Amino acid sequence: LVMVFYGSNGKSNPVSMENKVEHQAKNQITYDIHLPSDLGMLYKVRLGLQSLENSISQLPLRHFKMQNTSTLDTFSLTINKTLPLSLNGDRWIEFPVEWPLKEALSVVTYHLTVFSSNILSERNLVHMTACIYGTHGDTGDRSLLWSLQNVQQGEDNESFLVNMDAVELGELDKVVLLISSKTDCKLDIKKLHLKEAVKEHPIYVFEVNEAFSVDANKPEIHREIPVSFVIRGDKQKNGIDNNLHKEGSQARNLTEYTIKVYTGDKRGAGTDANVHIILFGNEDKSEVFQLSQSLDHQDPFERGKVDTFKIKTKKLGSLHSIEIGHDGKGF
Repeated sequence: LVMVFYGSNGKSNPVSMENKVEHQAKNQITYDIHLPSDLGMLYKVRLGLQSLENSISQLPLRHFKMQNTSTLDTFSLTINKTLPLSLNGDRWIEFPVEWPLKEALSVVTYHLTVFSSNILSERNLVHMTACIYGTHGDTGDRSLLWSLQNVQQGEDNESFLVNMDAVELGELDKVVLLISSKTDCKLDIKKLHLKEAVKEHPIYVFEVNEAFSVDANKPEIHREIPVSFVIRGDKQKNGIDNNLHKEGSQARNLTEYTIKVYTGDKRGAGTDANVHIILFGNEDKSEVFQLSQSLDHQDPFERGKVDTFKIKTKKLGSLHSIEIGHDGKGF
């Protein structure tokens, strides 16, 4: 049994539950653990099983209590869950730490949909985990192939849904996949969709589009996938450029793109001209967007600087090219 603690200044390494305190009460075990002093204010705890390699019987957990032995700050929680959650199932549970006069984060169920071409046929031989990162930390490595729902199979494409309970992550940032196999195989993963189960939007889209050659005798494959774009819902359409409405996109879901422009670091690399961009996808192309409102600098496109822009446009499908240019004005 191990625990990971999350604080305002970072997270701890897995803390092993080894130092049992004497004089146990019935059905109760007390441990002494030492945390790094620089974690800041704790906001989340993950509790789980280090591995499932040893044939372990299930571990019912009823109640959890934690006390700082110097300040006597105490936190307790009723859990009533059993680890692992099923045979070969998710071996972690998370809960927020609640402090007086401070609103705690909530535990939410995330829906992770995997789009691929052949994972289902290999699922009994493959081990695949995902760690999801957001502004409020990460989920740790969670098994993906233990409890699949909404399985859909076509000739060259398939998808399946995985439920994942975690303390809310805030704005999602990236997914890290770990893939290993008992036999040599090739896994073709197209993309991942991630959203909260109770909400239709936002949907975070992670484009993968990679065929992984998995070798049974080599270390597991580690792949970090940043969020590609976010599909926002109707409630977030306020303030959208009027030109979009003229084109009849009120009825469509708009897609938001984050664009980062890295201006070169050579003499004369910056520009005062008006810069525009057009995105081309396999379903449509965007209108012309002027990149004028940088989120980073009041005067964009200066030498050696990075400028971030956000645009919303109609559904384009998978992007295949862009046009970027300027009108030649200014220095």
